[in-house]
Amino acid sequence: MVGMEWKAKTATQDVPGKSAKMASKQLRVAIPSNLRIAEILSPSPASLPACAAYEQYLRLPELTKLWSDREFTEWGNETVLKPALQALEITFRFISSVMSDPRPYANRREWKRRLELLATDQVRIIAVLCEYGEEDPETSGTAPVVDLSSTNGVLMRDGSSKEVWKAPGESPIVSRTSEASLLPRLAEWQKSEDIAQKILYSIECEMRRCPYTLGIGEPNLSGKPNLEYDLICKPQELHRLRNTPMDHIQNYENQTLCATHQILESWIFVTKMLLNRISVKIDKEDFDRASSDCWLLERVWRLLAEIEDLNLLLDPDDFLRLRSDLRIKATDESEALCFRSKGLIDVMKCSKELKHKVPRILGVEVDPTGGPRIQDAAMNLYRGKGRFEKIHLLQAMQAVEAAVKKFFYAYKQMVVMVFGSLEAKASSGSVDSLSQIFLEPTYFPSLDAAKTFLGDFWSHESRRR
Repeated sequence: MVGMEWKAKTATQDVPGKSAKMASKQLRVAIPSNLRIAEILSPSPASLPACAAYEQYLRLPELTKLWSDREFTEWGNETVLKPALQALEITFRFISSVMSDPRPYANRREWKRRLELLATDQVRIIAVLCEYGEEDPETSGTAPVVDLSSTNGVLMRDGSSKEVWKAPGESPIVSRTSEASLLPRLAEWQKSEDIAQKILYSIECEMRRCPYTLGIGEPNLSGKPNLEYDLICKPQELHRLRNTPMDHIQNYENQTLCATHQILESWIFVTKMLLNRISVKIDKEDFDRASSDCWLLERVWRLLAEIEDLNLLLDPDDFLRLRSDLRIKATDESEALCFRSKGLIDVMKCSKELKHKVPRILGVEVDPTGGPRIQDAAMNLYRGKGRFEKIHLLQAMQAVEAAVKKFFYAYKQMVVMVFGSLEAKASSGSVDSLSQIFLEPTYFPSLDAAKTFLGDFWSHESRRR
């Protein structure tokens, strides 16, 4: 075993009551011998041809343009909310595809449950994004909304609005239905009526804390303004990208694979935007809002794992035949197929690089001699609780680390089940790239050591009583 040691003596100078015996202890963190420190490197994307084929299959250049276009320059929340709404809209298309699947052996019941849960989880995150946008003074009140209460119950001729109810002496409450979204159509289709209605009521419930609602077709019983969903999301342009260059292949799992990864890439883009926002807020020392975004980032990483798990429902024979047609195979350059996503590699690296923000959060500089300056500052912060928003942020950053490692561990298990165990094995003699990610030592060794020594201190204090 290879040991990594931190001397405890200097780390405990600011902790009163620490005995000499306690100070002489050492903390050992062990990692497998076949995972040498020199080998712990951030993985690189797959070969250029493999990445290009992946992007062409998913039509990523066109999707990226839709995510990145700024239609409302004064709306600061657009960069994160637009791709999130588009991922939700692709999910509606996915539901339509699953319910139209003619194969008698398709696991339609489990697909419905999984996609309903996925849509609901996305709505929860979107609702939080909307709430945070209205709580932030820089973005509050800038969302493009339409106030339907000002119409006095007059319905638009194009049928995009409908009156829900009117209490005596009250203004009419109007619910707006998107003209371009697939969700209202799913709600009128017998096969998908139940799942669509559940999603609509989920939107109604999750948006309760926000001053506006999405305006897709939810009841809007509070009579709140509606987001300009069709202008923001552009469902018609989005659904034009459902066709892949490989549509000539007669395999229904082709649509499934494409929809799953288009949703995944949309949320990867959201992750990238969140990481940028977190970095800016930390630099501005807005630690409270940085903490909120960091916890949201952790939830998005868990959502990415949920999306990848949809691959577990692929029919084995149909998918492996499709895999052969698409020539999906791990190479020596990158044995993990997920490394064909440059966006995934980027957000993984950026999530890891949050560790460089710790000194700024703690208000100290890194000791060039390798001393425990950051560790001491963390221990004082944990014990003092004077700046609790900093504690919240540091906790959230460590939660992000855990979510990243869980994602790649779950991905490896998914590959074993879908492709077979041979695909998940390293093509070289040492530990494979996926295992390096979730076996890597903590991104935050100073925070880890601070908690270890603080726990040791309180254990010692309890024995002295």
